[in-house]
Amino acid sequence: MARYSPHTAESRQQLLQEIGVESIGDLLKVIPQGLQEVEFDLPEGKSELEVRQLLQTLADRNRHLDSASAFLGAGCYRHFIPAAVWALVSRGEFLTSYTPYQPEAAQGTLQTIFEFQTGIARLTGLPVANASLYDGASATAEAVLMALRLQKKRSHLLIAGSLHPEYQELLDTYLKGLEVTAAQLPLETSGKLDLEVLKAQLTSECAAVVVQCPNFYGIIEDLGAIAPIIHEAGALLIVVVTDPTAYALLKTPGDGGADIVAGEAHCLGTPPSFGGPHLGILATKSEFIRQVPGRLVSITQDARGQQVYTLTLQTREQHIRREKATSNVCTNQSLMAAAASVYMALLGPDGLRQIATSSVQLAHQAQSEIAKLPGYKLLYNAPFFHEFVIQCPISAQEIINRGVAQGIYPGVPLSRWEKDRDRDLLICVTEMNTTSQIQQLVEFLASIA
Repeated sequence: MARYSPHTAESRQQLLQEIGVESIGDLLKVIPQGLQEVEFDLPEGKSELEVRQLLQTLADRNRHLDSASAFLGAGCYRHFIPAAVWALVSRGEFLTSYTPYQPEAAQGTLQTIFEFQTGIARLTGLPVANASLYDGASATAEAVLMALRLQKKRSHLLIAGSLHPEYQELLDTYLKGLEVTAAQLPLETSGKLDLEVLKAQLTSECAAVVVQCPNFYGIIEDLGAIAPIIHEAGALLIVVVTDPTAYALLKTPGDGGADIVAGEAHCLGTPPSFGGPHLGILATKSEFIRQVPGRLVSITQDARGQQVYTLTLQTREQHIRREKATSNVCTNQSLMAAAASVYMALLGPDGLRQIATSSVQLAHQAQSEIAKLPGYKLLYNAPFFHEFVIQCPISAQEIINRGVAQGIYPGVPLSRWEKDRDRDLLICVTEMNTTSQIQQLVEFLASIA
């Protein structure tokens, strides 16, 4: 195939004359001669066809989720994505979108983000949602910083022990250097937050309590019982969500008494894709709107009285005095937010409810069958959404290694984060798992028991 070069010999010579040198070699005189004569062991260039064939050969060595029985979760979930989602989002108007600083030239992008905010507000049950953050972990940290700004006279945090470990790790990083203390709240044997310990540890110094629901182990926390305890002490309740489809079935965090909801919306229209990209969300009450990080897209009217969309309440240090900024969030996940907008619009409340219902039913079927196997123990007995923890007769990592060899990904070992939980396996089931895959998993685990 012919090689394409955008520059002709004449155009190159014209450029050299313009800068006052005779040849390209003259530009390289500053490089020592010994370095100029180095020979690199590089293969000859290949044609486009050859490169595509080589890359396809390499790609075929990967095992994708459509070719395996995968029960992976732990904050990154696989849900059905209609083909129309990425057919629309892959259009150039969406694909090249960036933070729309010029509203007159970005009405489509602004409306897309506004629709995203609206969908997240409905799922969380809170009236205000921002224009997306980087991921669930950083959104959680931003929510905590927001709570500390709202509670200026308080400098203590309580964090449920069932918060995603990676969210906890990033939160620790955010809090370093701040005059803030934090304590971890233990769980009951059922897997839920211990309310008696919560009551005992709440003091007038506590600014906020961070609770994940469903929690990292899949358990559904009783937000209706948790919120009054926290509010009575004058603290704020931050609810972390890693799979918003749960709230197509459950009572929303806002209805449960949450003051701020933060977390992950990656599963709304974006496949796992090696663990990313992700999509952070944050929603809150109207009275806290001035402390929301990032930016908001709102509806207003132009000089002609027409409805238009615009960025408002931009809290980034670039927009206001640096010392007054409430956020250093530099951009938003526009493409992922667009996918989530299209996803929520296509499925609607009924479609999301069907996905959540199927996930719950299949997960409970899998849990029930696995719990019957000799050598396996169900660790928690509280209500759960689509994840649960099983204690295995041998190392969970060893089970995973054996499963992968057979095209089965049984789950995620908790020893990845908690070294003393070598035999505990976190299993996730969604509507993408078939009954035959569940049966395959059960039979595989039975062969090990």
